[in-house]
Amino acid sequence: MKIGFIAMSGIRACDPDLLALGLTLPGFVDRGRTIARLPSLGLLTLAGMTPRRHRVRYLEVPDADAIDRLPTDFDLVAISSFTAQIGEAYRVARRYRDLGIPVIMGGLHVTVAPEEAMQHGAIPVAGEGELVWPRILEDAEAHALASMYDTRGSEFDLHRSPMPAFELLDMERYNRITVQTSRGCPWRCDFCASSILLTDRYKQKPADRVLAEIETVRALWPRPFIEFADDNSFVNKRYWHQLLPELERFGLKWFAETDLSVHEDPELLEMMRAAGCVEVLIGFESPTPAGLDGLESRRNWKLRQFHRYQTAIDRIQSAGIRVNACLVVGLDGHGPGIFDDVRNFINETLPFDVQVTLPTPFPGTPFHERLRRAGRLQNEAAWERCTLFDLDFTPQDMSADTLVTGFRHLVTDLYSSEATRKRRMHFHRLSRRRRASVVSAVAVPNLPTIAPVTVVRGISVS
Repeated sequence: MKIGFIAMSGIRACDPDLLALGLTLPGFVDRGRTIARLPSLGLLTLAGMTPRRHRVRYLEVPDADAIDRLPTDFDLVAISSFTAQIGEAYRVARRYRDLGIPVIMGGLHVTVAPEEAMQHGAIPVAGEGELVWPRILEDAEAHALASMYDTRGSEFDLHRSPMPAFELLDMERYNRITVQTSRGCPWRCDFCASSILLTDRYKQKPADRVLAEIETVRALWPRPFIEFADDNSFVNKRYWHQLLPELERFGLKWFAETDLSVHEDPELLEMMRAAGCVEVLIGFESPTPAGLDGLESRRNWKLRQFHRYQTAIDRIQSAGIRVNACLVVGLDGHGPGIFDDVRNFINETLPFDVQVTLPTPFPGTPFHERLRRAGRLQNEAAWERCTLFDLDFTPQDMSADTLVTGFRHLVTDLYSSEATRKRRMHFHRLSRRRRASVVSAVAVPNLPTIAPVTVVRGISVS
């Protein structure tokens, strides 16, 4: 068979004012380009599982205009899409369905709304696709595809992870390549729509398989930039203490998402930097305790960490690793003062990067269900507005107009050239200070050892 793997790529926003701002604000543009240029690791993984007797092709659809230019000489098509692009994905599915080509659809959105995909002529895969892809291929060859493949409630063992088909990518098109080390997250934030929708537990891919994937990427791109596509990379710190020395041998540069607990392990931070960690993205979510209370459904962990926010950012950046601080404005408990709270927090902590978004009721999340029960969803199935930048619910503690207007002004302030330069210059000063201290320590090796004390914005950290 000839199989097409089609990814809906790019970022979306409905708000015309934000779209206009995105053309000019440096930080906004940089982050948007990064997200838009990530390949679909899920599709590449399924392509890697496909026997070599089949011919495979990987394609990306950056916008609706590209749909009509897609090739049609396939025997089977597999589509993956995020919620914001799902309408376009359904249009792709209908196009191939009308040509008599069977369409398989998977991903987070389809996992929580499989019946919706069926209405557009697609065969949904709900759950982890690796569990059923071999069967799908057998059924397709026998012209006996099922109406749906449901693996929810089952768990794929990452010890059996296949090698993703990285060779299908034109590496010149990407500024980073994704590699996954884990699935799941112990912190169940009620708005989170990531791999916790696919798995009920945190599970780790064996280090030797991760290293083999990176070796494969390096054979195609000698000095790649890797993004670890995990919801929370450093949960298992013992695993990373073993993996990082191996990564250091590769001379990589890489990025990961984590919670702020990494700041508690100075040895881990040093190993991360030595192994090529350039930046970590951390979901701080709110600069005030009010927005954090009840946000994480298991142990209110993020609220209990609030008093450590500034210390965590300082320690991580002082170790030579940039922090991308993620904040959400408009959470329950956020009133009109939240915009100044965010500005003050960013000006005081000075993370290298900032990602500020609106609360987004993704399907399948407790947040979406809570808003639905309360009658606060403006349009229950307006999936095109699940962009992180478009409001589609009634806020609790301010008007919708206040939230949208305040968000636009906040984005303008945080991503301006002046604000972006200020944060980045702060990090560069920390980096120079760190390098100078390393050189000084090497130059005077015979001095008596004194327990280091670092003064960070008036806080003495020993």
